[in-house]
Amino acid sequence: MKSFLVIGVGRYGRHLCKKLYELGYDVMAVDRNEDCIEPVLPYTLNSMIGDSTKSEFIKSIGVSNFDACFVAIGDDFQTSLETTSLLSECGAKYVVSRASRDTQAKFLLRNGANEVVYPERQLAEWAAIRYSSNNISNYIELPGENSIFECKVPRHWAGKSILELEIRKRHNVNIMAIKKDGEWDMRITPHIKFEENQYMLVYGADKDLEKFFHFDSSNFSTGGEEDED
Repeated sequence: MKSFLVIGVGRYGRHLCKKLYELGYDVMAVDRNEDCIEPVLPYTLNSMIGDSTKSEFIKSIGVSNFDACFVAIGDDFQTSLETTSLLSECGAKYVVSRASRDTQAKFLLRNGANEVVYPERQLAEWAAIRYSSNNISNYIELPGENSIFECKVPRHWAGKSILELEIRKRHNVNIMAIKKDGEWDMRITPHIKFEENQYMLVYGADKDLEKFFHFDSSNFSTGGEEDED
């Protein structure tokens, strides 16, 4: 079973602990404030109160034993930077640090972070994309400016197959799965026909997905004759 260390359990760190726990992983929480530790106790295997900028304290945790260490400190960048550096120096396998600006991300990556996340920015981007189309239910951003979108199948696709619609040829995106009876079916072939009110997972480059979904329109007109050049 994987184990994770979360340093800084404010709102972001608290939600992170809870979700990791729900996924069945072992979680250890660390914060210098006892009041912050109290709410996450039900979601952690262990917790510690201490200063993550102190080398002796970080060494006492045994950070090399965790599959990943999250630096979730959001209100004190200097502390976040020092903590990130110490984790790397003490043998952490993988360090994920929180940032709010690109300049912070640069410093974190130079000082031991393997990856940087922007919780506020990423949530804002998710919300903007999610609600820019009536048909998008969810999406996952992937490295290299690629994404996976969950969306409703256009009405005029019903009764037609992937091959008939020439989806990859016309739009340069791929259908990864179709939801049937509440379950995702990933056994996709060119001859599978769409049904009304189905949902699908679509994978592609962001630039192609933007054209595909017409983010600037309230209607999902993908695949119709009006899209022809």
